[in-house]
Amino acid sequence: MDVRPLPLPVVRASGGVVWRPSRSHGRVYAVVHRPAYDDWTFPKGKVDPGESDEEAALREVTEETGVHCRLDRPLGATSYIDRKGRPKIVHYWLMRAGAGRFAPGAEVDEIRWLPFDEALDLLSYERDRTLLRSLHDEEEPISVAL
Repeated sequence: MDVRPLPLPVVRASGGVVWRPSRSHGRVYAVVHRPAYDDWTFPKGKVDPGESDEEAALREVTEETGVHCRLDRPLGATSYIDRKGRPKIVHYWLMRAGAGRFAPGAEVDEIRWLPFDEALDLLSYERDRTLLRSLHDEEEPISVAL
């Protein structure tokens, strides 16, 4: 008899690299602090049953940041083994911030809007830094009318 452990199901999640215009920096990016992990990352969360990856990304970003966003375009995905030993894949979208206001909660207790270099330095995970670098390499200057 061949006994092998059953493979763990893949955890599906979605999130966003959220930006808004800034007079002094062109663009600033939202980076969130999760007290349970004491890390800085992009807003993201698990996809609910029956929910599309896009719907989950918009919902999770709003839940974690208080900001309603518009999807700009897909950015790709990251994959890793989560803290419970499960394979996890997170699909990301570039999102432009709209209206809303952050309120600290149990999942996210702080948000920072940072220019590229500062966001890159603060992010806790190389996979997040790689995602942000891919944007910076293609970023075009934007005109800011505030």
